[in-house]
Amino acid sequence: MWWFQQGLSFLPSALVIWTAAAFIFSYIIAITLHHVDPALPYISDTGTLPPEKCLFGAMLNIAAVLCIATIYVRYKQVHALNPEENRIIRINKAGLVLGLLSCFGLSIVANFQKTDFFPVHICGAVLTFVLTSSSLLHSGNYGKDVDQKLHWNPEDKGYVLHMITTAAEWSLSFSFFGFFLTYVRDFQKISLQVEANLHGLTLYDTAPCPVNNERTRLLSRDL
Repeated sequence: MWWFQQGLSFLPSALVIWTAAAFIFSYIIAITLHHVDPALPYISDTGTLPPEKCLFGAMLNIAAVLCIATIYVRYKQVHALNPEENRIIRINKAGLVLGLLSCFGLSIVANFQKTDFFPVHICGAVLTFVLTSSSLLHSGNYGKDVDQKLHWNPEDKGYVLHMITTAAEWSLSFSFFGFFLTYVRDFQKISLQVEANLHGLTLYDTAPCPVNNERTRLLSRDL
């Protein structure tokens, strides 16, 4: 059995590989078509114009689903390891909520391009990355067309801040990848199990059902 076939380790692995592929493929297409500059564009800029925005949006929506699944499994794992620690349970629930908000933000970034729906796009970016420096760039001090700008020159006002924010965004994204990869070993020891409780012989029965409950193990490994 390969390492990614053990337990649920495929979840964080697939999340990292799929999301990285979404970034890289859209970047390659965008620079090939001269839609963005090769030197550190915003990640979302590489998915702003067609045809790359179609690929970018579709792949990031799938990435958001993978991220939700990964975060939920991690939440259940921590809860199972600390069933009576009230403080850890509260922190774990807070982490679940923040993680789901970040996934929602990722989907917003994927589907609302900054050149078309800038306020919505920036809200999604804040939910996903919290980039305060990017908000400073779009504060109005560096021109009114910053939200529409895909090509930058060193002579442009705000160029240095632009490079800082894009470098921070790419660095933060790949740090997320590294963080999720740390889940792989833990997820190898986790399996999911579904239990179906039958309350009738058909969907319309109200009498108790004599049929035994069905428990099906989805994957082979237990926590």
